[in-house]
Amino acid sequence: MNKQIQLEDLGNRDYKEVWDYQEKLFKSILDLKIKNRREETNHPTPNYFLFVEHPHVYTLGKSGDISNLLISEEQLAAKKATFYKINRGGDITYHGPGQIVGYPILDLENFFTDIHKYLRLLEEMIILTLADYGIKAERSPGETGVWLDVDTPFARKICAMGVRASRWVTMHGFAFNVNANLGYFDNIVPCGIKEKAVTSLNVELGKAQVDEAEVKQKLLEHFKILFEAEFVNLNSVQSPN
Repeated sequence: MNKQIQLEDLGNRDYKEVWDYQEKLFKSILDLKIKNRREETNHPTPNYFLFVEHPHVYTLGKSGDISNLLISEEQLAAKKATFYKINRGGDITYHGPGQIVGYPILDLENFFTDIHKYLRLLEEMIILTLADYGIKAERSPGETGVWLDVDTPFARKICAMGVRASRWVTMHGFAFNVNANLGYFDNIVPCGIKEKAVTSLNVELGKAQVDEAEVKQKLLEHFKILFEAEFVNLNSVQSPN
């Protein structure tokens, strides 16, 4: 088992560029697993964790409904936003400046073989990070992600999640609203869930800006404990090419 995770903070990057990079890392892990089985070897498989911030973009999961995108191609262009149909689970979501996006590309056989547990631990990482800021967050039954004031008229989502997995290798991940422009969510039915709001950490704290570097460090500390993992190459910045 290899519980080391290579961390890369990619800064602000185009969605498609990083999606292609994820696919490259994902395939490299799968190829090594297949080679190990075919040749009866036991070479350790690597794990990766990418932090990134995307320019304005809407993504639709493979089971999503295109009608949950509420604006036209022309309106997308006017808002300087892009749109992609992608291969993760879940419906439609938004990524943009002020949002911390995390893509763990892990071989879960290095940790545990349980996708349900994997999603719950990602949620727990967000819940614990919000608790560090004095905010009580929770899960909403049947709705992946992290919410505030569940089962009240004021229920609102602060972190969306959607993953893909094959042979226990994961990609895609979470989108945590930290300093997000919430107006962009008005152009979709977020995650296909109607009549529920979206929020951001800075809004909940009543601040103009929250220190995103600090939030990332808190996320990593909780992730490390929950997954019993070790991060290497901390804060390195590499090109997705």
